[in-house]
This record gives sequence, structure tokens and C-alpha cells, in this order.
Amino acid sequence: MAITPGGSLNSVPASAQQTLATNYIDFTSATTKGWAQQYLPDLMEKEAEVFGQRTISGFLSQVGAEEAMTADQVIWSEQSRLHLSYTATLDPVGDVNGTLAILADIDGDTTVGTTTSRVHGVRVNDIVLIAQAGAVEKALVVETPDSNKLSFEPYATTASALTAGTVTVLVIGSEYGKGQSYSDVTGTFNSERREALTPTFKSFNNKPIIMKDYYEISGSDASQVGWVEISGEEGQNGYMWYLKAEGDTRARFTDYLEMAMLESEKTAVASAIGFANKQIRGAADSGLEGSGTEGLFAAIESRGNVTSGVTGINAATDLAEFDAILAEFDKQGAIEENMLFVNRATSLAMDDMLASMNSYGAGGTSYGVFNNSEDMALNLGFSGFRRGSYDFYKSDMRYLNDKATRGGINSAAGSAAIRGVIVPAGVSSVYDQNLGKNLKRPFLHVRYRASQTDDRRMKSWVTGSVGATTSALDAMQIHMLTERCLVTQGANNFMLMK
Repeated sequence: MAITPGGSLNSVPASAQQTLATNYIDFTSATTKGWAQQYLPDLMEKEAEVFGQRTISGFLSQVGAEEAMTADQVIWSEQSRLHLSYTATLDPVGDVNGTLAILADIDGDTTVGTTTSRVHGVRVNDIVLIAQAGAVEKALVVETPDSNKLSFEPYATTASALTAGTVTVLVIGSEYGKGQSYSDVTGTFNSERREALTPTFKSFNNKPIIMKDYYEISGSDASQVGWVEISGEEGQNGYMWYLKAEGDTRARFTDYLEMAMLESEKTAVASAIGFANKQIRGAADSGLEGSGTEGLFAAIESRGNVTSGVTGINAATDLAEFDAILAEFDKQGAIEENMLFVNRATSLAMDDMLASMNSYGAGGTSYGVFNNSEDMALNLGFSGFRRGSYDFYKSDMRYLNDKATRGGINSAAGSAAIRGVIVPAGVSSVYDQNLGKNLKRPFLHVRYRASQTDDRRMKSWVTGSVGATTSALDAMQIHMLTERCLVTQGANNFMLMK
């Protein structure tokens, strides 16, 4: 009888007892299945957290609020300017002192109507200031010959010193003769009576978008214990690896909630994304046309202020840019307290700018006064400053720095990169059409869909056969969903720094 020994018998003694690299257990070998060596390695079970805090959410929670809504869109109104100021073109041909053709109001709106009959609110007998490069002239409006035109006579001279071109017109008052009534004006456009002014109504709207994501793991993997101890931003810990993956999926989705509210924009008319795009809207959907929603950056670019600095990127190295920002804020709401959320380069440039204001720090760090010894640690950063009547509180915005988010995009975008955003502190008074009354709200707030039946602020549910069985699927699926939009009120008080 012949006995054939197996080829993998462990019956041959080692020739020498040595600790070699080849003696350790190879957990990754496909041929040895992890037990080819006899010495157990020193396992570091804890997963190393090499990126620190990986999530970027938190900006909106600092400067805004969240409110529920039950409609497909949110509509709000904002005050228009109180005084009448227009951009116009001066045409001296055909009139001794010229005719002004009103182009737009001072905000550049396409519709500037303040009366029911004209596209401007300037009337006969109004006193106006007309400004042109190098000249400001005071005049009396004597005629409104067309729906968007007016004729004037200067107070100082018999003929206007202004030349043909673009001018700015401001109404500062009116002048009438003794016993003159509104029906005595001689303007050919409205010869019967002087029209009353009706304030313009500015209405804005935004629509929520539906965001979804899910995580899936098979039933077998859900019951398997790994040898790596995990931890994550969502508080998960233990040796179940799927806890790590599920927590990371949830943390990433939470970041999406904020990034979408910052970066999204409404679908343009010429875009291929639209009502017929079944990737977003089904054929039977009778809702609003188009897709997308207006995020913070898009709202500021369309209705707010954008600064690209005085000398280019990171122009915050001197006060010239901030002086220009202050001048623009003076034209707007003049809200004194503002929050600066900036990237690292801009934050350091501001620190250097503020430090350079100290004459003792121009040639090096000064010390020796009030026990400020040379061995004392110096704080070379500034959390805020005051310029003119405005207070600015500076904070780093992780989203603009993280290489995996906007930080990486900014590195490639060059002059189109976003350096930061200036957000007014406090609240605004707005009229809520759903509630039918004025409310005090932060300038920024998120609206999410919710009712007594369903709350879509941040839904999460589990399906499958793992745990509480809900289907025949041999897996666990964790679903996440939200439906929300951002309301940016008073965008004229915001500043986007590029």
C-alpha cells in the first residue's frame, strides 16, 4: 500500500529560529490565504484620521435659519428704492436744452415704471440734478413728450452745458407758481393733470430641488466583523466596516445639502436641461418648467455686488478694496455689521494688511512694552476690524480651502476663483405671502418641504432584509432625501469676492 503525502504538510522543521520579513503573516496574499508565516504582526486596529474634519457644512447654520414650506416655490417681495434716480441719454438735437431718454433706474432694472403711463417717475415741474463727467447741472422739467423722455431747462444758464451722452438724473423736488394746480402743466404727454407716483413692487422667487442618495450592503457583509476599528464624523465606531461606509455616505450627503445651496443656479432658457429632460422631470410632470435652484453665489452675482479687488486676486493686502466695498455698501442698505467668510490666502492677506497698519511692526515685531517679552508667543491673526462705520468679523470658510471641494476648483479657476463672501449680520423685514404678514428673518434662510404628513428636511429610511425586514432583497439599503432651496433676501447687501 502506497501513501501519498499532501504537498502542503507542515512537517519539515525550520533550519534556524529567525525573525525575518518572510516569517510574518501575509494577510493580503492570494495564494497563502493569510497564514503562510508563523509570526503575528503588530496590528494597529484604529483607522488613522489623516484629513482631520472632512465635512464642510456649517456655514449656513451660522448665518441663516431653516423654515418649512408646503408649496412648489417660495415668493417674497423686497422694498424698492425710495427716491427717483435714473440712467439716461442726453440728445440735444431738436431742443434748445436737450431731451433725456430714460434707459433704466439707478439699479439697472429693465422695468422702471413708477406710474401707470410712463417708464419713469419724473414729472413736469420736477427739479432734477443731471450729472455728467465733470459737470452737474440743476434743471426744471418742462415737458414729457414721450413715455420715456423728458425735456428740461437749466437754472443757471439759458443753454445746457451738458453734451450728448450718458447722464445720471436725480429728482430732488419740484417748483410751482402761485395758484398753479396740477392741471395747469403744459406737457404734451399728459396735459390734463400731474400723475401720482406708485411705488414699484419687486418680487423674487425660488424653487426647491430634490436631492437623493443611498447606501447599500449585502446581508452577508452586514454580519461580518472586520479587524479595523473605525470611527467617523457621524459618531460611528466599532469593527463593522459598513458602519464606516454608511456614515461617510451620510456625511457626504449632508455636505451636499450645503454645497448645493451655495453653488446651484436656475436653468437658463438656452440650456438643454429643461421641462423635457426626463432625467429630472418625468413626462407627466406638470410643475414649474426648467430645473435648478438659485444658490447663494448665483443670487449675489445676479442681484448683489461682486468685487474682483483693486490689484487682482488677494487684493485685500491694502485698504483700497475695503474702501471701495464701503462706498458700495453706502449706496445699498448700509448695514454696519458684516461677516467675512474667506479662504486661507485672503484671510492671511487681511492679517498682513491689518498688521501693516502698526508702524512698529513695519520693520519687524516689536516687544518689551507691558511685559510683551521676546519669548512670548505672538498672535499674528485678526478676527475682525472696524473701518469707517462698518464692522467686519472674519472667519475662514473651510469649503473654500478644502482641496476636495471648492479649494481644488479655486486652484484651477485662476481669476474666476471665489475668495470669499461678505454676509450682512442681523435680520430683514419681509412680507410672507403664505402667512400674509411681515416677518423678521435672517437675510439667508433655507426653505424645505414639510407638512403634517411628510417632513422632507432630511428624510432617512431603511429597506431590505437586514434588521427589520421590509422586502425580499438580501441587502440593507439606507435612503436619504431632502427637498429644499435657499432664500437670499436683500442680495444688494451681500458682496462676492472673486
